[in-house]
Amino acid sequence: MNIKTVAKLAGVSVSTVSKIINNYSDISAETRQKVLAIMKETGYIPSNSAKTLATKKSGLIGVVFAGKLNIDFTHPFFVGVLNAFKKQMGLLGYDLLFFSNEKFHSSGEDYLARCRHFQVDGCILLSGQELEPAIHELDSSSIPCIGVDLVLSGTSSGHIMSDNNRMSDKVVEHFYLLGYREIGYLGPSAQYDISSMRENGLVQSLGRWGLPVQPAWFIHGDDFSEESGYAATKALIAGGSLPRALFAGSDHLAIGAIRALREHGLQVPGDVSVIGCDDIEAAGYVSPPLTTIRQNKEKIGKLAALMLYDLINGQMSSSSVVVEPELIVRESCGSCREG
Repeated sequence: MNIKTVAKLAGVSVSTVSKIINNYSDISAETRQKVLAIMKETGYIPSNSAKTLATKKSGLIGVVFAGKLNIDFTHPFFVGVLNAFKKQMGLLGYDLLFFSNEKFHSSGEDYLARCRHFQVDGCILLSGQELEPAIHELDSSSIPCIGVDLVLSGTSSGHIMSDNNRMSDKVVEHFYLLGYREIGYLGPSAQYDISSMRENGLVQSLGRWGLPVQPAWFIHGDDFSEESGYAATKALIAGGSLPRALFAGSDHLAIGAIRALREHGLQVPGDVSVIGCDDIEAAGYVSPPLTTIRQNKEKIGKLAALMLYDLINGQMSSSSVVVEPELIVRESCGSCREG
């Protein structure tokens, strides 16, 4: 039993059966009831391929965790974005298909071939680092793609991220209002594009405020993790020159930095004020509670879904969107003048 047999038994076209399966409204009630009755009598259950036969759409969205240094389901920012994306895509009638890359590098498979095999209608690409060439191939294809924290340039692609320049502006302005003039940056190495954007944004913001850029206060670890922030800050302390204020490219980095500072008898914010980025759940519970830049995960995820939907349906061309971040003030950043 298949969709063609159902159409033959009902005396209608395959496209009519497909429209009924996909709940199109331009089918008469009589025809709809007739086809549904035949499907019930024969025990026919529509397959995904049956749904796509006439509509040319599968209702599937591919989810790609991009990069050799990939992210996973433990990442607090991307999980928040993905939850909002999933919810909105579900409301639009789509299911998600996750692509793994564990076998990818040794097998020679590519994302584009797998997307075509599963007939996905579009893809969301969540940024890792050291992007595979296959990511650029997918971006350059006709499959609509939306990147999160990943700049895409294909004619069928778009991308969305927090406004990293505004992040840095908010950080510098807040430090300045509190009396700080000696400001440093803690991030991963240059291979992380997002961290580079935040670091460059900080340099530009310092320049606009007429504040010094001291290279010794711009330190880098291996990644965005707490241990990386801890190790990099210990190296900064050992160098003998500390900024009065430190902007960390992630909350995990900031938490690691606070741990290193306190182990060396330095007070936060008394000796060094710290601002993180992301506003993960732990940020409000560390000691001292962390001042941070909140990324609007819910808005980013929802916008990513709506943008991808519009790309799929030809209602939008290639586009890029930035989302306004928010400064969340807690206790890790105090007044310099009071200190």
